[in-house]
Amino acid sequence: MAKTNKILGIDPGTNVLGYAILDITDKKPRVQDIGVLKLSSYSDHQTKLKEIFLQLQEIIETYLPNYMAVEAPFYGKNVQSMLKLGRAQGVAMAAAMTMGLEIIEYSPKTIKQSITGNGNASKEQVASLLDKMLNFTINEHYLDATDALATAMCHFHQMTTGLPIGGSKKNSWKAFIKANPGRAKS
Repeated sequence: MAKTNKILGIDPGTNVLGYAILDITDKKPRVQDIGVLKLSSYSDHQTKLKEIFLQLQEIIETYLPNYMAVEAPFYGKNVQSMLKLGRAQGVAMAAAMTMGLEIIEYSPKTIKQSITGNGNASKEQVASLLDKMLNFTINEHYLDATDALATAMCHFHQMTTGLPIGGSKKNSWKAFIKANPGRAKS
C-alpha cells in the first residue's frame, strides 16, 4: 500500500492568506488544492483573524493534512504590517494545533533556497520552478498562493532529503545541485 502524507502550506496575511495542499504518495508530490482566503471584505482585524481560524479548520477537515508548513513573518519597513502578519500566522498555527497537525515554520529566504537554490530568488523564479517541479501551471489565479505552495514544497524537500535547509556552508549551491540534480535544469 502506498504511503501518503499531506502538507498544508500557508503564506499568512490578513487581507489575503495563501494556502496549498500537497499530497505526497510514494515520495511524489502532487498539488491537491491551492487557493486564497480573501479577507479584505471584513471590516476589523479581529473578524479577519476569526475567519482565518475557522476557514483553515475547514480546509484541514476537508483534506486531513499531517503537517502545516508556514512562512514566517518578514520584517520589512513597517512594524505594524509585521505584527499583523504575526497575528495571522499565530491564528493559523492555533487552527492547525487544535486539529493535531505538526507545525513547521520556514523563513522566506529558506523557502526560496529550497525551491531555487538561491535565497534571494524572485517570486517569478520560484513560481517557474514550482511549475516545472509539480507539472502544475501557476497562472494569475494562483499567484497569491504561490508562496504557500513553495512553503509546502520546502517542507517536502526537508522531509525527503533529511538535510537541514538554511545558510550553512554545507548547504552551498554546489551541495544543492549534487543533492537535487533534476532541479538545476532550466
